[in-house]
Amino acid sequence: MVVTGLTILAAGMGYLSLIRPDGSFWVDVLPASLVAALGMSLAFIPSLGTAISSAPRQDGGLASGIVNTSYQVGSALGLAAMTALAAAYGADQLGDPVALTDGFSTAFVGAGAIALAAAIIAAVTLHGPRPVAGEDAASLPAAERAGG
Repeated sequence: MVVTGLTILAAGMGYLSLIRPDGSFWVDVLPASLVAALGMSLAFIPSLGTAISSAPRQDGGLASGIVNTSYQVGSALGLAAMTALAAAYGADQLGDPVALTDGFSTAFVGAGAIALAAAIIAAVTLHGPRPVAGEDAASLPAAERAGG
């Protein structure tokens, strides 16, 4: 789910990068935003569950706090980086709609590239659930043994 969600998120960012200066909300923004929102929900919710389930039971609250803090810090750093990228490619030209749109398009491409890189990293590093110490695979529910 995480890999699928990040890939859909990357597609949504790619779709948003196609915005036009004379575009329409209904054609250029809304569909792309819905695709990106679907990708975010498919990626972020399972990643929280993965992070918390990877921690020992007694550290679940700590793991949740660290993940949520990471989301907040990562979002702030990502927004700062994408704002800098957008400004470097014309989004600081408020009187020029073409340059402004080009800057935002570049930022969406950058965000999509990061989401795609995250999908690749997740595909390589995430594995099915591991048994908790003292449990063997046969004691896990069938869905967890199958990787779901």
